Amino acid sequence: MQRIRLRYTKRGRLRFTSHRDFQRAFERALRRAEVPMAYSAGFTPHPKVSYANAAPTGTGSEAEFLEIALVEVCDPDKLRELLDESLPAGLDIIDAVEARTSGLADRLTASVWELRLDGVEPRTAEEAVAAFLAAESVEVERRTKNGLRTFDARGAVAGLEAFPETGAEGARSRPDRPGDGPCAILRLVVRHVTPAVRPDDVLSGLRAVADLAPPVPAAVTRLAQGLFDEESGTVTDPLAPDREAARPAPPKAAGPAAAKAPEGAGTA
Repeated sequence: MQRIRLRYTKRGRLRFTSHRDFQRAFERALRRAEVPMAYSAGFTPHPKVSYANAAPTGTGSEAEFLEIALVEVCDPDKLRELLDESLPAGLDIIDAVEARTSGLADRLTASVWELRLDGVEPRTAEEAVAAFLAAESVEVERRTKNGLRTFDARGAVAGLEAFPETGAEGARSRPDRPGDGPCAILRLVVRHVTPAVRPDDVLSGLRAVADLAPPVPAAVTRLAQGLFDEESGTVTDPLAPDREAARPAPPKAAGPAAAKAPEGAGTA
């Protein structure tokens, strides 16, 4: 059985699709592309697909991951192309590798998020970020199926900065949220902890410590997720170990030359 790991996106209006909606669309794509899927046993067999840490509904993402199991060996690049053609634009398969290591979910320990705050002056956002980072803890509330829950949103935040909308940020965000007023961009690095701290929890924290309240809902996009490097403060590519394992081993260095036989050896 072959296992393939895929990275996919949720772009534009497709960010409003729920995880269940994506599951249905992806299973239809598997059938259209005639992927030789492995199926579970039992009365209701279903394709073996493992989803890892899906983004909340309403947020965009450039870094969603899943793993599929196949009964035939397929080329990952060709499989990626077939699936991408079978999915609607916005749900794009952008990477595929053969799983050669274990524990993909264990390598998803942090996410990098971009939060676009229309109507907020960058200076105001910078002051709010400074107040949030200076706090030892920032308690926020979130309504769950078990009622209202209070937890600390500060401890999970490994990095947070604010800057004006320029260059790539503007090109990526403007199609979804047109406007000519002020706009601040937040770049958030958050560890995956329990309870999970989401971008909207950090926004609630900014409101609590600095009264930062954007006039319109923030446009949120996950830029990356993977293993958090404590030294550099960066999030690494979770598929890199599989790529590394797939590389052919370097040729072994030639051993030391055999000692030269003395002249006349073996002669009568």
